[in-house]
Amino acid sequence: MKKDKTHIHWYPGHIAKAERLLKEKLNLVDVVIEVLDARLPISSSYNDIKRILGDKPRLLLLNKSDLVNPEEIKDWIQYIQNKSGCPVLTIDTKTNRNFNIIEKKVLELSEPRIQALMAKGLLRRPARVVVVGLPNVGKSSIINKLTKSSKTKTGAKAGVTRQQQWVRINPNIDLLDTPGIIPMKQEDQMRAKKLAFVNSVSENAYSPEMVAKELLQLINQNDKYTKKFKEYYSIDSDKELSLENISSSRNWIKTGGEPDTERTSQYILRDFREGKIGKFILDNFSEDNSAI
Repeated sequence: MKKDKTHIHWYPGHIAKAERLLKEKLNLVDVVIEVLDARLPISSSYNDIKRILGDKPRLLLLNKSDLVNPEEIKDWIQYIQNKSGCPVLTIDTKTNRNFNIIEKKVLELSEPRIQALMAKGLLRRPARVVVVGLPNVGKSSIINKLTKSSKTKTGAKAGVTRQQQWVRINPNIDLLDTPGIIPMKQEDQMRAKKLAFVNSVSENAYSPEMVAKELLQLINQNDKYTKKFKEYYSIDSDKELSLENISSSRNWIKTGGEPDTERTSQYILRDFREGKIGKFILDNFSEDNSAI
């Protein structure tokens, strides 16, 4: 059957297994670190996270913060903290900024659980932590940074982490690596497309041309963002921001003079994901119907 090129298609078999394994491991940990993509503070969250975690303390990390405007993300930090009741930190794995605070927050959040165990006569042990997040939000890179090693497998493709393992952050913290989680059923196609924009969906699930076109449509709703795209691709201010106009501007033309929109789409997605065009946050407060 021919794939519908206007929708993101999900392949949830291994995801259901990953969620089940996570539930099985949760009784082993004291604290949950949830990693979000700073470009999608809402869309990169997991809607059912509270149902899965129960009353486990949670630390939220807005990763890839180097790809967003520092002033814009401040409002999101406050918003997410107020809505979730959880501490929120911005990080990026290119620097060590805020990584020392992660360890302090984990110890702070885990202390009530440790004290409860000690009250039962058990000896103090390291805090036990699990990292969760959608594929390609940088979860494995964060673990490598925290453990100051590169033993955990990382990569640019969505869903590269496949196995669970304990890793030692320091003598006071043990961390359980677990595969990134993605919703098993994605009824909100706009949210699905946003995840594709930042490469958190397998490339097998969508048409790059459709996703690039949707990205431009979203960017066109924000004058400031539209201006950045037009400046980057040398599009005249009075012209529409479109695949065809970007193709023409960059001279990505097929034999016969037709714009090579397929090639253009691949470049647009790459340039956006690498932060070459500018710094963008693609979510809006008014669109939020999530359960952070």
